[in-house]
Amino acid sequence: MTQAPNFAPPPDNVSAVSSVVAAPTQATLPLSQLAPEAALRRLELTIVRRLEGFLHGDHQGLLPGPGSESNDAREYVPGQDDVRKIDWAVTARTMTPHVRDTIADRELEIWALLDVTPSMNWGTEGVTKRDLGIAAVATIGFLSQKMGDRFGGLIMRPEQLKRLPARSGRTALYGLLRRMLTEPMVPDHATGPFSLAAGIQRLARSEPRRGMRLIVSDFLTPGDFELDPNVAPEWEREIAQLSIRNQVLAVEVIDSHEIEFPDLGDILIRDPETDFARYVNTSDSNARERMNAATAAQRERIRVALRRAGAAHIQLRTDSDWVHDIARFVLAYRRTASALHQPPSGVTR
Repeated sequence: MTQAPNFAPPPDNVSAVSSVVAAPTQATLPLSQLAPEAALRRLELTIVRRLEGFLHGDHQGLLPGPGSESNDAREYVPGQDDVRKIDWAVTARTMTPHVRDTIADRELEIWALLDVTPSMNWGTEGVTKRDLGIAAVATIGFLSQKMGDRFGGLIMRPEQLKRLPARSGRTALYGLLRRMLTEPMVPDHATGPFSLAAGIQRLARSEPRRGMRLIVSDFLTPGDFELDPNVAPEWEREIAQLSIRNQVLAVEVIDSHEIEFPDLGDILIRDPETDFARYVNTSDSNARERMNAATAAQRERIRVALRRAGAAHIQLRTDSDWVHDIARFVLAYRRTASALHQPPSGVTR
């Protein structure tokens, strides 16, 4: 029988490393380091879905209205149409006054769902998965900042879903990020009615207006040990339904040692959301290979499920530069966004 190792209390200055042996009590990233704005100024997030709104902006709306992009010409209606919109070229050809409509441009509304369940409190590279997720929210928020565009958030705890109203402007975005960073840590084994599937379902019901939806999570479901990619996770159906009316971006946050187990001898592996706990000899190369293979299969199942659901997928690791990873994703996203977010057959954008 393997004897349980005795851990000494961690020092106060080990940052996120303490989350391995003790639950973190505060954020591991300051607000000023979440997303360098200078690195993002030349990037822009591609929006391919039609939106709903009231402002004259940069995104196509669902209904005709004031805009800058020309649409089809139609006959002039006295008393209803503005004479300044008469298309004189068409009028000259048809000998009947015609006006040229424009396509409505609307503001973008983005809602970010941040998973802060206990599994997100873990990290071994100086930052926890929870704070890496907030950094992703910050980066996407800065990329989507335009006149009139609004950014809102939902913080998903096991016992409740906290709503942060959507507001426009950089000051409002900083306020939202500060609320996320100062959100109290969820203790291990906390229970409640909200799973990731329930959180996505609540997001779809509470925010029916079309726009972009950002889901930030590790996409791990407590008690789900399935590795077959043909078996859909419980949250896949909710994301697929959300993708019908919205452009969905799924940000998967992982820690490097979740997918590459280090050689540390006998260690205790435990699930912060269930009662699973087991000692594993990580010095055994065969044991490490089996664990790495199982983790790779688990992540592949998540990737396949998100693709089936019609969501864009970006994976961020705690041991890499998240700004660089998101910038590389955005540049590639321009070429694939239209094809990726095609609505199901029979459903219009």
